[in-house]
Amino acid sequence: MNTHAWLLLGLFLAILLVAIRPLGAYITNVMEGRPHWALRFGNAVENFIYRLCGVSRDEEMPWLTYALALLLFNAFGALAVYGLQRLQLWLPLNPQQMANVTPDSAFNTAISFVTNTNWQGYAGETTMGYLVQMLGLAVQNFLSAATGIVVAIALIRGLARHTAKSIGNVWVDLTRVTLYILLPLSFIFAIFLVSQGVIQNFDAYQEVATVETGTQTLAIGPVASQEAIKMIGTNGGGFFNANSAHPFENPTPLSNFVQMLAIFLIPGALCFTFGHIVGDHRQGWTVLAAMLVLFVGFAITAMHFEQHGNPVLTALGVDQQFSATQAGGNMEGKETRFGIADSVLFATITTAASCGAVNAMHDSFTPLGGAVPLIMIQLGEVVFGGVGSGLYGMLIFAILAVFIAGLMIGRTPEYLGKKIEAFEMKMTSLAILITPLLVLLGTAIAVMTEAGRAGIANPGAHGFSEILYALSSAANNNGSAFAGLSANTPFYNVLLAGAMWFGRFGVIVPVLAIAGSLAAKKRLAVTSGTLPTHGPLFVVLLISAVLMVGLLNYVPALALGPVVEHLVLWSK
Repeated sequence: MNTHAWLLLGLFLAILLVAIRPLGAYITNVMEGRPHWALRFGNAVENFIYRLCGVSRDEEMPWLTYALALLLFNAFGALAVYGLQRLQLWLPLNPQQMANVTPDSAFNTAISFVTNTNWQGYAGETTMGYLVQMLGLAVQNFLSAATGIVVAIALIRGLARHTAKSIGNVWVDLTRVTLYILLPLSFIFAIFLVSQGVIQNFDAYQEVATVETGTQTLAIGPVASQEAIKMIGTNGGGFFNANSAHPFENPTPLSNFVQMLAIFLIPGALCFTFGHIVGDHRQGWTVLAAMLVLFVGFAITAMHFEQHGNPVLTALGVDQQFSATQAGGNMEGKETRFGIADSVLFATITTAASCGAVNAMHDSFTPLGGAVPLIMIQLGEVVFGGVGSGLYGMLIFAILAVFIAGLMIGRTPEYLGKKIEAFEMKMTSLAILITPLLVLLGTAIAVMTEAGRAGIANPGAHGFSEILYALSSAANNNGSAFAGLSANTPFYNVLLAGAMWFGRFGVIVPVLAIAGSLAAKKRLAVTSGTLPTHGPLFVVLLISAVLMVGLLNYVPALALGPVVEHLVLWSK
């Protein structure tokens, strides 16, 4: 790593740590209904929403009711987005007269945005009208982000409460997350993006003259408003096909840096929210420390391999200028406005979180440089992770870690004063194993069928990596693509939609079940035999659980893809 890379990583972490602590306290006050100026300011709007929807803010729900309501809410969201796409030709705010989206693509996109995945098998500027972009996709960017946060809050309440029959009211939680957290942050961020040059209008696409005396059509539209929640809500779906490599979405190095901060802002802040609600700030610091150690290690690894470049191109020596560029790092697929370090850090952040936004082509990374984003996704995106999903994923691994430690010392495992028993471990196993099952089974189906192999542009190990990345991205609700795989086909649209839906709610339901079970338990007193779940020892235990359990499922598949490709590349 060069000096710029070290300074970039250090500055990013320093600003992030300063920003997330007060935001964590703010989220606590909002979600727990504690006296706060924001609640007083928005109380009238909040009460109007409850009256309109017939919701009683004081009526709480057991975990099963909470889960069913959340599933129903998201199912209706998927139907709405599907319908908007299928009818968009006859809807307003469609100046380019975009055609109705095909059934399989509309189905995939609806599931994608509802599950916070934002996988895009289409090019946004040539497929979606303005109304569908705003009323369909941008609205789900808010609601899917809110879904992840409320599940995390419900699990934290399960750990904090004792002998309780409920974990909160899902309608109140969704309203408060959207009204007090996502909307204000997105508004502020959208204003910043406009100041940097991100466009925001409803005009028809513009025909402009080029320097070659030809013409070019420039796609424009309401970009800044969608870009803001795309990052704040770790959604990742771009208005343009080039996503955050497009100058209308990400115009300057400063906008690029702030977009990276926006991705980690809420996931990092929720660690402090966790500490506040359970009444022990050390617990939040412990989870955050584990995330930081993993993130920094993977970011340094990715930068190292990308800055070493491609040994085959460097050794050719045919074009001295090109060879020198490769010797200084792999610029293939990178946006020249940002360079290697900024592009690689962005890739690591966006796959550590469940964001999926990209400012470089992951398909053009070196084998092991490209393996880092893939592994970050396969860990379950618990290294900060998506808004809410990262924290509840890490807490699931924390429960697993104390269970393993309990087996080692012959004691019933406890976490924050709650016994971890058979039911919690069954639900933990489901939450951890559902995504590897979807990824590996889906990859096997794709490589064994003609329809799956037909989409591969690059044969061999790299083509296998493209399929593995696509299924990993879908099942873990990331949404970024390795590229090189033609996935906008009926086969992949249906396969990936199934992986996205069950990868999202196949984890959420067990997490809420754990929350309900823990909330009903009595709190145990701390004794001399209680395993401390804070401090360096537990950080190491937690990191070990994430790496051993989260990653070992994928080692054979990784060996067939990026590892083989790396060995072949460096043997030449």
